[in-house]
Amino acid sequence: MIPGSFDYHRPGTVADAVSLLADHGDEGQLLAGGQSLINMMKMRLAAPSHLIDLRDIAELKGITEDGGNLLIGPMTTQFDIIASDVLARRCPLIQEAALQIADPQVRYVGTIGGNVANGDPGNDMPAIMMCLGADFVLTGPNGERSVAARDFYEGAFVTARAEDELLSVIRVPVPAAGHGSAYEKLKRKVGDYATAAAAVVLVMDGTTCKEASVALTNLGQTAIYSAEAGAALAGTSLDADAVERAAEIVRGAVEPVDDLKGSVEYRTAMAGVMFSRAVARASERAGG
Repeated sequence: MIPGSFDYHRPGTVADAVSLLADHGDEGQLLAGGQSLINMMKMRLAAPSHLIDLRDIAELKGITEDGGNLLIGPMTTQFDIIASDVLARRCPLIQEAALQIADPQVRYVGTIGGNVANGDPGNDMPAIMMCLGADFVLTGPNGERSVAARDFYEGAFVTARAEDELLSVIRVPVPAAGHGSAYEKLKRKVGDYATAAAAVVLVMDGTTCKEASVALTNLGQTAIYSAEAGAALAGTSLDADAVERAAEIVRGAVEPVDDLKGSVEYRTAMAGVMFSRAVARASERAGG
């Protein structure tokens, strides 16, 4: 299908983009990589009167380290995420997730900001950002404000971003030295959304788990952060009983729906399996 008519805008700065959002209100729509929005426009599920393309805004691109944080521009493509030496050294979990998004053609165009900001529960990066304790800097006509990734998602395609704001920085705390992480994703075929997926970050003290963070993809109306599952792993040696106790918490936290990916029962069971696999791999990587 062909999208409806719209006016096209291509601002060169964040300030210009914010001004356009203020001018056009709910008739304006931000365009990042366009992998979701353009398809929705073709199906007439989205019909903005004004399309605001962010691709020329240089300040929204790139990956830098600033003190104890990694600063990621939301217009950074998944390809650039995968190629980043900084992320490879400091936070490989983000790269691991990016490699499991869609296919190379999509990753050359799709952006990390689009993946985290539109509130699709099937997207991979929201759970990764929750697991890492990231926060999102939102810029609007009244300046900047920061929202924790764990507080950003309010429902399917509903987030804390106001209509006159754009995501300007993704700020990720650098994980502790020697941490281990993993993202386990079950899908029907390459490029598909997850049937169930789990992100885990572990900080070990010898053979004891000092800290654990757990988040889940496509198992509810939003990505799910499970503080309880992480707490169940902390202080243990990650023995089979401890992991199973935490997996039971994970299975109780998810709310999948019946769809072509599987039944509620199957997807709930697979949430526990993906979690257990992620714990095992993160534990192997810790201290490496």
